[in-house]
Amino acid sequence: MVTREDLESYLLRMDLEYEEVDPGMFLVHGRNSGLSMVVHHADGLLLIRMKLMDLPGPENGKIDLYRTLLELNASDVVHGAYGIEEGELIMSDTLELETLDFHELRASMESMELAAMGHMERIRTLAGVVPSGSEAKVGG
Repeated sequence: MVTREDLESYLLRMDLEYEEVDPGMFLVHGRNSGLSMVVHHADGLLLIRMKLMDLPGPENGKIDLYRTLLELNASDVVHGAYGIEEGELIMSDTLELETLDFHELRASMESMELAAMGHMERIRTLAGVVPSGSEAKVGG
């Protein structure tokens, strides 16, 4: 079983910047994307959550966006899945602490970051969000 201390040593080993915001809950800053992930060690599970963007406007008329997110979940997202929570587009993954090891955690976090970086231009376009200048960065 991976302990909170084990998790922290994994984050150190990955050479990631992080801060513990609550006991067992870490805000981890992505190496390549500038995205932050919340990594929460709790009740036999490790929960990883990354906010990608606020979804604009009414839910109506976003069928192409939702269809694309589901297709990406099925075909192109190796670890985790896209989801919508309280008007935010997120990516999340849940790992079992009983069998978790360093390589699985690193693969999950890197896969989520790479998927977000690779898909965000298409997702923003479908969501009707046109980035300009400083907004072009993922996670805004």
